[in-house]
Amino acid sequence: MIFSASTSIALVLVIPVVAAAVLALLPDYRLSSRLNMLASGLTFAASLSLFFVARPAPGQYLFVDDLNVVFIVLNTFVGFTTSVFSASYIGHELETGRLTPTYLRFYHAMYQVMMGGMNLALTANNIGLMWVGIELATLTTVLMVGIYRTHEALEAAWKYFILGSVGIGLALFGTILVYMAALPVVGEGVDGMVWTVLVTQASHFDPALINVAFVFLLLGYGTKVGLAPLHAWLPDAHAEGPTPISAVLSGLLLNVALYAVLRFKILLAANLGSVAPGPLMMTLGLVSLVFAALMLYRRRDIKRLFAYSSIEHMGIITFAFGMGGPVANFAGLLHMAMHSLTKSGIFFAVGHVTQIKGTQKIAEIRGLTQTHPWLGWSLVIGVVAIAGLPPFGVFMSEFLVVSSTFAREPWLAIPLVLGIVLALGALFYHLNGIAFSDPTGSTAPSDASYVPMIVHFGLVLVAGVFLPPTLVVWFRHVAEILG
Repeated sequence: MIFSASTSIALVLVIPVVAAAVLALLPDYRLSSRLNMLASGLTFAASLSLFFVARPAPGQYLFVDDLNVVFIVLNTFVGFTTSVFSASYIGHELETGRLTPTYLRFYHAMYQVMMGGMNLALTANNIGLMWVGIELATLTTVLMVGIYRTHEALEAAWKYFILGSVGIGLALFGTILVYMAALPVVGEGVDGMVWTVLVTQASHFDPALINVAFVFLLLGYGTKVGLAPLHAWLPDAHAEGPTPISAVLSGLLLNVALYAVLRFKILLAANLGSVAPGPLMMTLGLVSLVFAALMLYRRRDIKRLFAYSSIEHMGIITFAFGMGGPVANFAGLLHMAMHSLTKSGIFFAVGHVTQIKGTQKIAEIRGLTQTHPWLGWSLVIGVVAIAGLPPFGVFMSEFLVVSSTFAREPWLAIPLVLGIVLALGALFYHLNGIAFSDPTGSTAPSDASYVPMIVHFGLVLVAGVFLPPTLVVWFRHVAEILG
């Protein structure tokens, strides 16, 4: 066997670090783009190998189980396809003068640091190390959001930094409280931070202490998830940063933060004296869903529009995991994967659109299906998919969430369905003008590659029609782990 699990984990973590160091020194943006793609592709290949190797016993700092391998593979796949999209997108930014070669070196290096931070958070068995990984990825994206150095971009980066710092502080305090709860049971030292040790001893922890810890952790990491009312950084960061970063934020970083919440939810559920974490997550999820659905109607910027769509869908996913149980957890995992693929694909399309039209204002983007048929119809397909219509995978996951809610908590299904329907109406309201009205703006052809976008939408379509039995069995097993 070529790889062991330890080798695969090491490659997933080391490749981005080495690539970042090399990319920081390369002056040629074409070579940098290709190396960025190569590093991301190799990281994805290393993550795939985790499906086929025997897993060693968890270490004090790193481990792989059936839960995090799903997140790792999804993270590295979207990271790879986004790097492919980024190569053509960033080249255009250089040609138009929005970025300089120096900024491009910084961009590519930070891209790999961001991916490395997220991979570290997902593979960490130490809850302190997981916090470090998430915050490294967060602070890196702060720098990338402000890379255009315009007043609006710097303001968005500053807002992201301030709100992110609040989340950092709350999550760190919650992590410390978990260690304090473990101290009388596990004793001093590293074991008090090792998740696999904590989960086996959680039933003996002080319930009051871990209850308070979970509130801080949910609010802290919930800031990164983009849950209302902790979402204020997200629309600005999407609107003002480079579009590949918008794709990574919506498709990856929000998932990684939610992964941290799920780890602590499992910990809390193992203590019979603690409060149930589900109602807190369900409440935040529903609030985020309904709030974002209403806000979609008043968006004037196309990237802000899909930023609020991300808040909506993270609300649905958080609600599903809060509901818990085999069906809801399965639906949450499936929806997480489908949203990541669909929303990043939409941002690929939006990136091409904004470069062609030279604007992000929805009022100035009209008649895409006539001026740029491939791009226009691809965006239509993306909106149909993210709105939850058949035959796409998002429809399947949303159907499972709604049906599970009707079966267990019928009254909660009312705001859930209402939020989904409101969001659908808002997206099609905006799509009608963007895709089908009289054309305006530039009609210059797009020379960018549509391959990443087509791959994402193709996978979402296939998932809506047929899910491989192996994947279904895997997701069912992970749903049982989540409880």
